[in-house]
Amino acid sequence: MRNKITIVGAGMVGASCALWLAERELGDIVLVDIPETGDMPKGKALDLLQAGPVVGYDTKVLGTTSYAETANSDVVVVTAGVPRKPGMTREDLVGINTRVVRSVATKIAETSPNAVIILVTNPLDTMTHVALKASGFPKNRVIGQAGILDGARMRTFVAMELGVSIENVQAFVLGGHGDEMVPLVRYCNVAGIPISDLMPAERVAAIVDRTRKGGGEIVNLMKTSAYYAPGAAAAEMVEAILKDKKLIRPCSAYLDGEYGLSDIYFGVPVILGRNGVEKIIEVNLTDDEKAMLMKSADLIRSTMSVVPEA
Repeated sequence: MRNKITIVGAGMVGASCALWLAERELGDIVLVDIPETGDMPKGKALDLLQAGPVVGYDTKVLGTTSYAETANSDVVVVTAGVPRKPGMTREDLVGINTRVVRSVATKIAETSPNAVIILVTNPLDTMTHVALKASGFPKNRVIGQAGILDGARMRTFVAMELGVSIENVQAFVLGGHGDEMVPLVRYCNVAGIPISDLMPAERVAAIVDRTRKGGGEIVNLMKTSAYYAPGAAAAEMVEAILKDKKLIRPCSAYLDGEYGLSDIYFGVPVILGRNGVEKIIEVNLTDDEKAMLMKSADLIRSTMSVVPEA
């Protein structure tokens, strides 16, 4: 039987993720959105289907506004929600997207009770926690996509700086998906060579700062949030889960004592497999790195504090 992947939200992130997944031929794809979007999901699905003969994939793609079509999905990627707009407070954004994610997670639990849920909706770590509570799923089957994207941005900036292939660059970003993320420079390398051996400290610091502000840089340039890279990052997680790859990647996972944190979703290295988060990997940190992680966790808890009651 073919795998089934549902993407909730047929906007730019959802559609981009669907394209990356279709090319990988990982399973049949369902694009679902709210009834107010009319036939838009059907149109995007048809467009993706018609790309198949050109690109060479044989993936079935269905667009719908009914969760009945998503039943028994193996993985569900949630991109639904609104981006933060000018004049919108953090409380406004959290309030709107909490309602969206609660509704989506409840429907997923009803129609695909054995699925792994991947959250992309911002504020990422907080919304992943909301989805965990609303779905009632075990913590290993509700994961946030964050560190893969943040690490990809850092890898891109390092490759640009040094004029080398991005395939040679490894980067490691922990913490919350936001301005207080923690790029661990001493774990970053180019073909095994620490980046601190290849560029001066001020250039490393500039890359770290640009990585932290990577999402905002895209918004400033495009006047909207990124979608190609977030979609690709989510697709990599789906592939790791469906192929049971045991792939180590930084993801927003529920911590229960790891890294000295509890009852919080936080970006840490995990092993991704068929059961979602198969294991959380704890790495040794310096005192400065621990302090940065705690600062990042404090910001997430601050955001969690404004989540409206169910």
